[in-house]
Parts: sequence; structure tokens; C-alpha cells
Amino acid sequence: MANIKSAKKRVVISQKRAEHNQGIRSAVKTSVKKVEAAVESGDKEAASKALLEASSTIDKAASKGVIHKNNASRKVSRLSKAVNSIE
Repeated sequence: MANIKSAKKRVVISQKRAEHNQGIRSAVKTSVKKVEAAVESGDKEAASKALLEASSTIDKAASKGVIHKNNASRKVSRLSKAVNSIE
């Protein structure tokens, strides 16, 4: 542990941010899994709704800097492609 007051503060702040970011990442993973489950079951309507929520969650994570914007774009693109492949 650091001895300097400002270094101690930085440790606390980085722990808080790491926990916060982990929650956002978890929400992204959950929303992606919901879309994949709907695609797997072949329910296009449920998959479309899940995709809408997932893309919103992913875009929010990217705008907050939790994930990179290219990573977010890639995730949304792949999910869209999967949803559109349902007959």
C-alpha cells in the first residue's frame, strides 16, 4: 500500500472505477447472451427485441469508455448478422 495521501486516494478511486466498469461489462455480456439465446431458439421477434436492448447497452458502455468503440461496433454488427440470419 502507498504511503503518500494522493497515492492512497488513487488506489481507492481506481478500485471503485474497476468495480463500476465490471458491472457495465457484465451487463453487456448478459445482453449479448440474451440475443444469442433468442437466435438459438429461432425466435426472430424476441431476438430483435433483445438486439435492440443489447445494442443500447453496448453503445452506452462504449460512450463511457468501458469498451472500445470498435469493439462495440463489432459486437453489434455480429449480433445483427446473427439476428438477420434467422428465417
